[in-house]
Amino acid sequence: MIWWICGCSWRWREARSITHGAERSALALASASARIKSMETALGVPLLERQRRGVRLTAAGESLLDHARVVLHQVAAMQGELTARARGLKARIHMLANTSGASEHLPKALASFLAKYPAISVDIEERESAEIATALASGAADLGLAVEAMLPEGLDRFPFCDDRLVLIAPQGDEIAQRRRTAFRDIAPRDFIGLTEPSALQNHIAMQAAKLGVRLRIRARLRGFDAICQMVEAGVGLAIIPDAAARRYSRSMRIKMVRMADPWTSRRLAICMRNRQSLPRPVQQLADHLKTFATV
Repeated sequence: MIWWICGCSWRWREARSITHGAERSALALASASARIKSMETALGVPLLERQRRGVRLTAAGESLLDHARVVLHQVAAMQGELTARARGLKARIHMLANTSGASEHLPKALASFLAKYPAISVDIEERESAEIATALASGAADLGLAVEAMLPEGLDRFPFCDDRLVLIAPQGDEIAQRRRTAFRDIAPRDFIGLTEPSALQNHIAMQAAKLGVRLRIRARLRGFDAICQMVEAGVGLAIIPDAAARRYSRSMRIKMVRMADPWTSRRLAICMRNRQSLPRPVQQLADHLKTFATV
């Protein structure tokens, strides 16, 4: 029934018609209407609002859909875990992280976790912090690593690390001689960026838009190593995590310049829905990551 509720609620909301929703659900109109009525009677609240031009979900219907999605995610996780157990794998964890978290702050901690728990696998997906919060709240992921200031009150979290963004420039560039600069002063310059979709690149582009500037991206590359090589060659400037800049500045002719803008200094937090409701493997990963927290 949960599968039917979630699938049909979504289709009805998109179709805005019981008739069309029934067709998309492969149901006869009378059967679909009867099921709706049965649910509304059982729950004691109307789920659909009948209008002249169709139907729309009521607030209760939207709430039911949200809860159904969470249940579906948990059912899918259960099925995946049981299937994995049959293959000798204990569990698979779906974790979301912003660009800096996924590339700079998680690998070492995850490596030791996976070595400790060989029967558990972890899938890391890059998302923007606001998207991570939404996905966790709706049950679409197990854990997240996101900018703490972007997280709503309803999520459990603990601080994980500080994440500063810095400007990198060729050693001979005038900007490389500065100790500190503001984004406004460098925004008109040529830049090297990450390929799309990239949570970090979207974040930087959004800050440029607030200044009324569209960044001039000379090249888009997949990793910070390649970006630093382009900067070293004088193709453009780049904004990358401090950890990556420090690593590559040891072997490349690039200089790090601190940025004065508040948005370049963030704190990342591990976030999740109610910790006690999470599967045991997810709780184990959360506990493990807490031992690697640096703030």
